[in-house]
Amino acid sequence: MNLRRTFAISRRIANAIKRDERSLALMFVAPIIVLGLLGWVIRGQGEPETRFAVVNLAGAPGERIQLGIEQAVADAGVSVVQVDDETAARDALRDGDLDVVLVLPEELLANRDAPPALRFITPGINPADDSGRIARLQGAILPALAGGRLLTVEPETIYGSPDGDQLDAFAPALVAFFSYFLVFVLTGISFLRERVGGTLERLLATPVRRSEIVTGYSAGFGFFATLQVILIMAFALGTIRVPGTGPLPAFSVGLGIANAGSPALAFLVALLLALGAVNLGIFLSTFARTELQVVQFIPIVIVPQALLCGLLWPISSLPELLQPVAQALPLTYAIDGLREVLVKGSDLSSAALRFDLALLAAIAVFLAVLASLTIRREVA
Repeated sequence: MNLRRTFAISRRIANAIKRDERSLALMFVAPIIVLGLLGWVIRGQGEPETRFAVVNLAGAPGERIQLGIEQAVADAGVSVVQVDDETAARDALRDGDLDVVLVLPEELLANRDAPPALRFITPGINPADDSGRIARLQGAILPALAGGRLLTVEPETIYGSPDGDQLDAFAPALVAFFSYFLVFVLTGISFLRERVGGTLERLLATPVRRSEIVTGYSAGFGFFATLQVILIMAFALGTIRVPGTGPLPAFSVGLGIANAGSPALAFLVALLLALGAVNLGIFLSTFARTELQVVQFIPIVIVPQALLCGLLWPISSLPELLQPVAQALPLTYAIDGLREVLVKGSDLSSAALRFDLALLAAIAVFLAVLASLTIRREVA
């Protein structure tokens, strides 16, 4: 190996990067932004508001325990809501008026030697949120029970299943994130190649309008984004079992994630998100000169959305200043829409699902308009 030639090559690469001011800025600014945001989110997380109700099935003997529990959780900052019975409590959970319901069973005081079995009922839409609320309530409830006995917790959900694995719990968020991330990278790099190759400049020299150029590119990239979303949804929701043959054991292809609603509606939510990612990729790629710069947009554009959209933490636990930002992100509405379909089994009669679909469509159109304006500014 010739060290002089090796050093010459490395010096050429260093000089090329040194002259690329945008890459240098992204290289040194992006890690600071991401780490700063991550630290802010983790250290600034607060306790989300919890609306709590107790259903007493133990009769008069359980009234004293119910009053003690309600007082204990109220002192801990939990909002206590009065309900008539378990049916009313379940209806309130479905309507979003309650977050957690504690059911005191009839046999609560039947055997003082055995720990009491308490049923915690939660919506089951966001498992991480539910488990955090239950853990907080347990810490407040334990001293209120006679003798401070240990609790036997029996979780129950309105939607989904408490026995579902972690993949079922995070499936809506993961499907949305990977659809968004992969389509953004594909579109950003592909559109950059169109600019670098001179194709875009030649189109701008023709009578074709800039809005038509953006719409055409969006439709072209959108076609492949649609195929990608179909593949992701089919692999995530379906499963094909292949029997064992000879020395090969039986195996499955596909995740087989539980789906309570229509796969077509789940596909529609993911598709609208992907079309928004297409237009975002076109918009941001006009600010990049190399493929490296497109990739470096990922920690600035994609990673913050992953931290704030509810993928890792509930939005309600984020610092107050970041919650409005989270409510403006397309991933937030895509995850909420997929949870409505996959977990709750909602259809188009659901106002929440219609709102999510409308917002995703509006964001896609808005980003297409931005991309069109950016092209005009670039060639001016």
